[in-house]
Amino acid sequence: MLRTESLLQRLGEIGKSLERKGGALLLLGVGSVGVETERLDEYSDLDFFVIVKPGEKNRYIDRLDWLEDVHPLAYSFKNSDVGCKVLFEDGIFGEYAVFEEWELANATYTEGRVIWKDPMYANIAIAKPSNPVPSLKVDSLDFPLNEALTNLYVGLGRYARGERLSATRFVQGYAVDRILSVLHLLEQEVDYFPDPFGNERRLERRYPRFAEIIGDMIQGYDHVPESALRILNFIEEVYPVNRRLSDEIRRLANLTCRVDTQTESTH
Repeated sequence: MLRTESLLQRLGEIGKSLERKGGALLLLGVGSVGVETERLDEYSDLDFFVIVKPGEKNRYIDRLDWLEDVHPLAYSFKNSDVGCKVLFEDGIFGEYAVFEEWELANATYTEGRVIWKDPMYANIAIAKPSNPVPSLKVDSLDFPLNEALTNLYVGLGRYARGERLSATRFVQGYAVDRILSVLHLLEQEVDYFPDPFGNERRLERRYPRFAEIIGDMIQGYDHVPESALRILNFIEEVYPVNRRLSDEIRRLANLTCRVDTQTESTH
């Protein structure tokens, strides 16, 4: 059986187990096993919500017999107050959360797909959230790109001080994240399952031109200055960067590059 078929079959079996155990009202598949099954592949996980009757929540979070009855578990980890991450013995990985109906009234989540429901439960509209997920995209270049520039400056200063991990995060993490938030203003986005919780998801399909150059912006722990210069060059191509600030970023990057080169030559 194909991995994708196994994932969908496992989800169906979980629904049957909930029915046998009692106390559950609804099983929703979310993500690639939800309404976006077109992107389901051999690397997908099982992500799902279980809606339960009042008083049944802890039973389904703390006792995993309803999953063990479907297939033996090799690993489980309570990663939040409302759910767990699990690994079945056959390699299927899953993450689930358990809610009472009222908890979803003001919750932020993406639309789910009804896998199973109690025959007496009528509120399948709960599969669609009443509150939209706040957008991670920004409609102006000004704040994100200026923030990215200051991330470069601060990060390079920390790199020069020897704080390389912090520098890596500022330059290759925070600054890049700021660019991703306005990438839709700089390149035509391909409509391929955007994730409202992460601009980096499926970037390679959604922004193929940017995907060709992002590797030069994230060169790793030992190449923060080189990464910063590539990010600066990109921002300068799309935005009027303050000349004094760009000169300072280049000065710091070139200074730290020279220090690295001298250090390597002494070893």
